Amino acid sequence: MRTFFMTNQGKVRQHNEDCAGVFENEVGNILGIVADGMGGHRAGDVASSMAVKHFASVWKDTEEFTTPQQAEQWIKEQVTIANQQMYEYASNNMECQGMGTTLVVVICTHHFMTIGHVGDSRCYMLSGESFTQLTEDHSLVNELVRTGQISKEDAEVHPRKNVLMRALGTEERVALDMKTLAWEVDDTVLLCSDGLSNKVSMQQLNDTLRTDETIERKAETLVQLANDLGGEDNITLVLIEHVMPVQERG
Repeated sequence: MRTFFMTNQGKVRQHNEDCAGVFENEVGNILGIVADGMGGHRAGDVASSMAVKHFASVWKDTEEFTTPQQAEQWIKEQVTIANQQMYEYASNNMECQGMGTTLVVVICTHHFMTIGHVGDSRCYMLSGESFTQLTEDHSLVNELVRTGQISKEDAEVHPRKNVLMRALGTEERVALDMKTLAWEVDDTVLLCSDGLSNKVSMQQLNDTLRTDETIERKAETLVQLANDLGGEDNITLVLIEHVMPVQERG
């Protein structure tokens, strides 16, 4: 698998509250993660980095995931632990009260990928002719769209567009959405914060990922697009490309 991640402050924000990472364990399974922090002064930085650091620290000791159930159980357990750590930290540190973070995390084996997410950071998948958003935002406007109260077009300009219904670390318990899919050679997974998905259209994402550029160049192009379109938020993404193992290449 080829992997790359990058995060960019954008053109407006005074600091970057996003955090991301891609990690490989000893058996070649990949963990990708994007967290978009929120809260009081600099507390968003704390929340997002706490989430990524926790997952990174426990990932290196994981064994091979041979079934989706194993991957899903691992993500659920780590989200529960990370949420508790964050909630307790905020409770004990006045300057961080109310902090939280979105979270989208994916485990990629050579046969399947398992996604867990809380909030409005997203996971997309490029596979064959299709390009699909695999996660559903836990946001106020998405709930209004889902229940037919506003249109998708209205949601794009809604004044409460950034209000989340769920986040990691803001409550003692958090509800997590999970999904597992098969994936194959030449498929690509994109994780991103809303600094990318709010500015760059599905068509632009699709077109960029289908180019013959390197994975690094694709990521740089997407970040540049978001900045060219305003860059009002931090911009963060993870790319994972499923490539044929070296020993299988003809």
